[in-house]
Amino acid sequence: MTASAPGPGPDEMQCSAKGCRAEAVWALRWNNPKIHTPDRRKIWLACDEHRESLSAFLDRRDFLKDVVPVEDRDT
Repeated sequence: MTASAPGPGPDEMQCSAKGCRAEAVWALRWNNPKIHTPDRRKIWLACDEHRESLSAFLDRRDFLKDVVPVEDRDT
């Protein structure tokens, strides 16, 4: 039997980029207007390294609304 690496704890926020385990420092707030109401915000978390690539992915689809420090994600 092999042990798996522990996942993030309940107070840890991890980057949403595939395979990244870095601590998130940015909150990318977005919505898909085809399925979400205009005031709804979904959040992807990003480390410094993946902020631009995740933002670009959402922006190309016109989903990205704003990027804020992770501690301001709910404001």
